[in-house]
Amino acid sequence: MANKTLFQSKRGQLAPQTNAVNEAGGRAYALAPKAALAQYAITGCLNSTFYASAETQLQTVLELCQKVDAMFIAKTAVYARQKGFMKDMPALLCAVLSVKEPALLRPVFERVIDDGKMLRNFVQVLRSGVVGRKSLGTAPKRLVQRWFESRTDEQVLRASVGNDPSLADVIKMVHPKPAAPSREALYGWLLGREYNSSALPEIVRQFEAFKAGKTNTVPNVPFQMLTALELGREGWTAIARQAPWQMTRMNLNTFARHGVFEDEAMVQLIANRLRNAEAVKRARVFPYQLLQAYKSTTGGAGPQDGGFAGWFQRVVKNQQPVQPKNGVPLVVAEALQDAMEIATRNVPAFNGKVYVCPDVSGSMQSSVTGHRAGATSAVRCVDVAALVAATVLRQNRDAEVIPFENHVVKVQLNARDTVMTNAEKLAAVGGGGTNCSAPLAALNARKAKGDLVVFISDNESWVDSKAGRGTATMREWAVFQSRNPKAKLVCIDIQPYATTQAQECASVLNIGGFSDQVFEVIAAFAEGRLGADHWVGVIDAMEV
Repeated sequence: MANKTLFQSKRGQLAPQTNAVNEAGGRAYALAPKAALAQYAITGCLNSTFYASAETQLQTVLELCQKVDAMFIAKTAVYARQKGFMKDMPALLCAVLSVKEPALLRPVFERVIDDGKMLRNFVQVLRSGVVGRKSLGTAPKRLVQRWFESRTDEQVLRASVGNDPSLADVIKMVHPKPAAPSREALYGWLLGREYNSSALPEIVRQFEAFKAGKTNTVPNVPFQMLTALELGREGWTAIARQAPWQMTRMNLNTFARHGVFEDEAMVQLIANRLRNAEAVKRARVFPYQLLQAYKSTTGGAGPQDGGFAGWFQRVVKNQQPVQPKNGVPLVVAEALQDAMEIATRNVPAFNGKVYVCPDVSGSMQSSVTGHRAGATSAVRCVDVAALVAATVLRQNRDAEVIPFENHVVKVQLNARDTVMTNAEKLAAVGGGGTNCSAPLAALNARKAKGDLVVFISDNESWVDSKAGRGTATMREWAVFQSRNPKAKLVCIDIQPYATTQAQECASVLNIGGFSDQVFEVIAAFAEGRLGADHWVGVIDAMEV
C-alpha cells in the first residue's frame, strides 16, 4: 500500500500551480497583462509603497503598456479617471497613447484630462521623456489648445493654481489663440506680460481690486490665490462661505485656526454643505478621504482612546465644551460621519451569507497612496481595508468580519454602529505577517457555510507560502467551495502589485481600487452578471 502520509486524499479540486513570486517573497499567481495594468492604473499613485519603489511602478506600467493593445490602454485610462477617480496614472496612460496610437488619444483626452490638475499632469509626463518623447508634438499640442478653447475665462483662472508646470508654462508651450479680448487679457495677466486691464474678466478685476486694497469684498477665486494675502477672520469667513465641497473638506482645520467657526451661522452652513448628498456625489470623494478629514477634525482621537465615540462620551461626562481639540465644532465632525454614510450607501446588500476579511498585517500600516516627501497620505492601507469591511457590514448586517494577519484576529463589531466607528475598531488591531489563507482555514475548521467571501488586502501573503500545489489561499478555497459549490471569492487589492493569491476563475474575482465602483463590479459578479473575463471585461466594455 502506498504511503498515506504522502498520498492522502484531499477534499476539493486541485489548486492551480503557482507561476510567480510576490513582492514579499511568497508564492503567487501572476496577473495577466490586462488585469495587471488595470490594477496599477486603479491603485497606483506613482509613490513608493511598502514593497516597491515609485520607479519600479513606473517601469512596470510602461512594460505592461507594451504587452496590451492601445484600445485597452485608452479604455483603462477612461475607467481609472471616471470610475476610479485617479489622477497620475490616467495622465500617464494618455501620454503613452500619444506615442503608441495618437488617433486613440483624441476621443479619450477630454474625458480623462478634465481639469487643470490633469492637464498639468499630462504635460509634465510628456515633457519628462519617460514615454519616449520630450515635446508635446503636433497632435497633443492641438488637444491641449482645444482644452483651453473649450473652457470659460473663469475655468481657466481656476485651473491656474499649481506649479511644475504651471498653467502659464503650458500656455507658453502650446500658444492657444484667444477668441475674445477678455481671453487675450487673461493670458497676458497669467504670463506676466502687458495686457488691457479693462478687458480682463470680471473675476480677475475683482481679485486685482482686492489685492490693491480698493475693496474689502473677497473675490470668489481659488483660495490658494488668497492665502498669500493678509486676511483676517472676515476674509477667511468669506472664503469658507463660497468654498466648494472638496476644498471645505480639506481645510476644516485652517478655517478653525482663522476663527471661521466663531460664527454659528458658518458652523451650520459648513456642516450642511458637508452632509449634502448631491455635493458629496459631485465631489467624487473617496471614503478614505472622509476618514482622513474625520480623524483630523477629532483632534487625532484614535481607537486607543475610544475614537470619536469615546471622545464624545468624555465630553458629555465631564461637561466640557462640545469642541474637539483643534477647534472644529462637533456638528462639523458629525457632518463628516453623515457624508461617509452618503458616500458608502451605494454598497449593495449581497444575497446569502457574507464573510469580509480585512488584512490588518504589518505591511498594511503603510500609506495607502504610497510615500513621497510632502505628499504622503496619513491614511494607511489598513484604514482603507477596515473602512471597506465596515461599509459592507453596514449594508449587510448579518455579515461576519474576520480580520487577519499571521492568524485570524478577534474583534467585536456592532453592525448598527457607524462606518467610522467600526473602521476605527478594525484599524486598531493586527500588525503581524500576512497570511491570506487564515480566514478561509478558520472557516473550514468550523465547516462554515457561505455564499460570498471578500478579502481586502495588498495580497502579499508569505506566512502561508509552503510547499505544495498552488497557494494556501487557493487550497483552502477549494475546500470551502467543495462545501459551498455556488460560493464566490472576491479579492480587493488596494496596492499596485501584479500578483494575486487567488487565481481568476469562474468563482474568483480579482479587482482593485478605492471608489464605490468596486462594489458595483462585486455585486455583478456575485449575481453572475459578469463575463468570464470579469473585471477586465468591465473595462473592455467602456466606450471610446
